[in-house]
Amino acid sequence: MLRSRLFKLFALLLLCLPLAAQALAQTPAPKILVLGDSLSAAYGIRAEAGWVALLQERLRKEGYDHQVINASISGDTTAGGNARLPSLLDQHQPAITIIELGANDGLRGLSLKTMRQNLVQMTRLAQHHQSRVLLIGMQLPPNYGAAYTQLFSQTYQHIANEYRVALVPFLFKGLPDDQEHFLPDNLHPSEKAQPILLETVWPGVLGLIEER
Repeated sequence: MLRSRLFKLFALLLLCLPLAAQALAQTPAPKILVLGDSLSAAYGIRAEAGWVALLQERLRKEGYDHQVINASISGDTTAGGNARLPSLLDQHQPAITIIELGANDGLRGLSLKTMRQNLVQMTRLAQHHQSRVLLIGMQLPPNYGAAYTQLFSQTYQHIANEYRVALVPFLFKGLPDDQEHFLPDNLHPSEKAQPILLETVWPGVLGLIEER
């Protein structure tokens, strides 16, 4: 009797295995949405050489099946990103949302209060969609004044602390300030700089993946 029951159980398990495999195959790969400006849109270089494209390659090499969606637009501000994010979240349902915006707000001398409000709204909206957030910060040149530049860089840290999201304090950390790593405009990183940018962002992305 016991042997008969075990045989039936084993047969049932064998029948269930193909169904389980099929269900796994049909499960869509988790998505990573990158909402940024020219620094993430591969401005002035080949798209496949940008750090976002390199992120996709790194994920595959590391054995992760995540699909990277690059929704970055050159020249975009936090206001533009805030306006675009709702439809992007509805469309892609990303597991992780990377927000790399604010540089153009700062370079244009826009209101830091408004910039903060936009970043907060994007962060909260992504969290509402069950998407984990990685906030990427920037810094401004000193000619914008000590008070403005300090408050600008602190904005990212304050939001990360308040809303408990992952933070890359400065995208250009470790990036040499020379002609090889920047385009002639001295603002946008060259192709040679992109792997360095990825190394700066990668720990934050990996941390959110493993957190899941």
